[in-house]
Amino acid sequence: MQFCPKCKSMMFPKNGNLQCRKCGHTLPIEKNAEAFVSKAKIDDHEVVVLEGEQTSGLPTTNVKCPECGNNTAAWWLRQLRSADESETRFFKCTKCGFTWREYD
Repeated sequence: MQFCPKCKSMMFPKNGNLQCRKCGHTLPIEKNAEAFVSKAKIDDHEVVVLEGEQTSGLPTTNVKCPECGNNTAAWWLRQLRSADESETRFFKCTKCGFTWREYD
């Protein structure tokens, strides 16, 4: 996880760089850094899926993995639908790396 050196907000990947959503400051992603995001198209919505070991900075919760039965998973929220509807919670198993989402 990278924080902006100017305003201390969390930086997010955008166009091959890390960009601060608050002040717009950008930093290049190191060439030898492990790839950590991919994008998937689900129901005409672009969803960011975390890959590799990038779950280390995310909060974890006790939830059973549908693939391996492990009881710990990292989680994050994404707004997939319109702003007046709730966010979708994604989980990634800390043991096998399987990613799934919680439906309301």
